[in-house]
Amino acid sequence: MRYTELGKTGMKISHLCFGASSLGSVFHETKESDSIAAVEAAIEGGINFIDVSPYYGHYKAETVLGHALKRIPRDKYYLSTKVGRYGKDGVNTWDYSGKRATESVYESMERLGIDHIDLINVHDIEFQSNMEGGLQKVVDETLPALVELKRKGVVSHVGITDLQLENLKWVVEHSEPGTVESILNFCHYCLNDDKLVDFMDFFESRGIGIINASPLSMGLLTERGVPNWHPAPKPLVEVCEKAAKFCAEKGYPIERLAVQFSVSNKRIAGTLFSSANPENVKRNIQWANEEPDWNLVKEVQDMIGDQKRVSWANS
Repeated sequence: MRYTELGKTGMKISHLCFGASSLGSVFHETKESDSIAAVEAAIEGGINFIDVSPYYGHYKAETVLGHALKRIPRDKYYLSTKVGRYGKDGVNTWDYSGKRATESVYESMERLGIDHIDLINVHDIEFQSNMEGGLQKVVDETLPALVELKRKGVVSHVGITDLQLENLKWVVEHSEPGTVESILNFCHYCLNDDKLVDFMDFFESRGIGIINASPLSMGLLTERGVPNWHPAPKPLVEVCEKAAKFCAEKGYPIERLAVQFSVSNKRIAGTLFSSANPENVKRNIQWANEEPDWNLVKEVQDMIGDQKRVSWANS
């Protein structure tokens, strides 16, 4: 496992990181015993960064993760959670006010059974861009509330997350230098989309750490095929299905290639994947510690062709 400092935070995180969204039964129903075993397998395999959110499973992921963390020494992992995006009784909600952000941090710590958060993120800021105050509210309210918690020692570092790289850049540009210490972006450094590369110089020039997520592009890059809810346009879905079949015929699962490609860029401190299956966790760790077949990477990306970097709106 490779460990890289996340920006200037001092946190050296594993190049493969554990995303706990699956623990909230976000994709399908999960057993708590399997979820706990998955977290333990991640730590045993050398992963030292865990990311979660109150939004995942509408608080279930944080609760289940909290049960798992009771079994793991606190010095074995860095923990990241988020504010801004929530839900209850199956209904999604958003609140990026400073007051709610502060409350949310303490609520998350209670669910997680911890007294300190290593990295607190503003979750999917593009949703605030469509609300009153726009992204400026993140700059004026959400981030200052989190910085105050950092001053008090409740959290160590502050970051922002989003699908849209342009939003991340905008908030960094309009915030006081040093406020945003890391960004988390998903689906923009994977086999079918490497747009994150275009923004790396910007973030690095400001000492901001880069976290990548979803090496399988939310299920696009799987033999199983894309889930029905996936927002990708049909031409992209079809070409990824073709690529998955091509890799299968080569005896090299596209999931393996996708994970290996996403963790290969050393300018990215860590790449998040999620699974509540301990065997899947072990397999992903094994893949992430191997060099990809670069000839196959080229063949797959050539096959994706003009669908490369085709993206979609968040949901």
